[in-house]
Parts: sequence; structure tokens; C-alpha cells
Amino acid sequence: MADSDLDQGQAARFAKLALDCVHKEYPNKIAHSLNSDADVKPPRQLTPAFYGCYDWHSSVHGHWLLVRLTRLFPAARWAIDARRAVWQSLTPANITQEVKYLRSEGRTTFERPYGLAWLLQLAAELNEWDDPDARPVVRRFAPAREGSN
Repeated sequence: MADSDLDQGQAARFAKLALDCVHKEYPNKIAHSLNSDADVKPPRQLTPAFYGCYDWHSSVHGHWLLVRLTRLFPAARWAIDARRAVWQSLTPANITQEVKYLRSEGRTTFERPYGLAWLLQLAAELNEWDDPDARPVVRRFAPAREGSN
């Protein structure tokens, strides 16, 4: 579907789907290797930027969707909530923890290639967004894009 084929009503429905899940922690499917007791934590502590939407890659995808829709429909009623949700998740501290998690021992295959592809899409979407809050977030992703080790 081309961007021009998406209307406000459809965008609102998609935005609601993403907004309903990006900060919904449970149910949650964590698929990772345990290296110690420290790896047994709630999703919001392990991956604080992308813990919702049932699993990590769906959360990343949900964040991409919110950014994309807000870029396309910046004046929509839901756009304020979308921006708030995205910036709540993509704080420096949360992204630092995400990078730490991705670079931890035993994570070289975590969400590869599918989840990391969505992370790259999210970074590209943020980079293309003419918004002063977006570009600093892209720089926070750099260590995650460079690989895990």
C-alpha cells in the first residue's frame, strides 16, 4: 500500500493497535539464553525500550509504525499520544540498556535477522523524520546497529 493510499481512518486504527501494545508488558514471550540469575527479570527491565507487544520484534515494529504514521499524519488526534509513547520508550537510559542486552554473552543470534531489520527500519524512519527529537535517538541506536560483539 502506497502512503498516499492510507487515509486518516486507517492510520488511526493502526495507531491504536500500536499504542495499545507498546507499553503492555504481559503476556510476553522472551526467547533468550540465560547466562545467570541476572537474566531472569521482567521484560521491562531486560529490554526497557521494546518490552511490549508480546515480543521484542513486535514492539520494535510497533514503535516504527507510530513514527511512520506520525510522520504521515502529524496533525492527527492520536499523534500526540504516539509521540509521547515513542519518546517514553526511546530514552537514553532505555536505549543504553537495549544495547547492553543485545551485546551480552549469548545474544549473537537474538532477533536476527528479523528483529534487527525492524530496528534498522525504525532508525531509518527516525532519521528521515523532520523532527528535532528524532535525530538524537538515531545516534543512540548506533551501537546496536554495529553488531553484538
